[in-house]
Amino acid sequence: MTMEHTDKSDRSFNNSLYPEDQKKVDEFLSRGVNSVPRKPFRPMRLLILLIVVVTTLSIFSQYLAHWAGIY
Repeated sequence: MTMEHTDKSDRSFNNSLYPEDQKKVDEFLSRGVNSVPRKPFRPMRLLILLIVVVTTLSIFSQYLAHWAGIY
């Protein structure tokens, strides 16, 4: 078996679906939770929110320790 013969017989090599399979995929993607338009993911917004939450909890824990007389 040569490499040329393997490439032609392997459908994953060209990464395409049969038309009926592609139709099923398209139908699935157009219904249910997949059909809801979403806002783009914003990693910087998530990072800023994480920094704010961690900082707030740190300040609160320092205040609580001071109030309890640990420091």
